[in-house]
Amino acid sequence: KLRELVDAPVLIHKDDQMLWDATHPDEKPDGHINDGDTFTIAGVTLTALHTPGHSPGCVVFHAPELEGGVLFSGDTMFNGGPGATGRSYSDFDVIIESIKNKIFPLPEHTKVLTGHGDFTVIGDEKPHLDEWIKRGH
Repeated sequence: KLRELVDAPVLIHKDDQMLWDATHPDEKPDGHINDGDTFTIAGVTLTALHTPGHSPGCVVFHAPELEGGVLFSGDTMFNGGPGATGRSYSDFDVIIESIKNKIFPLPEHTKVLTGHGDFTVIGDEKPHLDEWIKRGH
């Protein structure tokens, strides 16, 4: 219904196809998002980064030109730690690797707009990685 309302395609990462099929058995997505794909929305370029862990096909979006750099992290990273990994399709070790290899290499001043709770900044979170790993999921 949202697709029709805003006249926009519904795109998913191929690794989340099984989740899509479970929740939308009679619908097909319009296409797939791949790591490194770019999208221009309202004049802002977003780059998709595949960050599995919360789900196999989890994707975050980086907009370096917004406010000195913004990352829309969804449920990959929250203020104070990694996103939720308590589902059967989630994996704590994988989300840690995604954060370490895809998010933490971004500039430290990058503002992170999370899927839940307060925003954070990469440089504020980076020093706590070992604590997160010790704490576990």
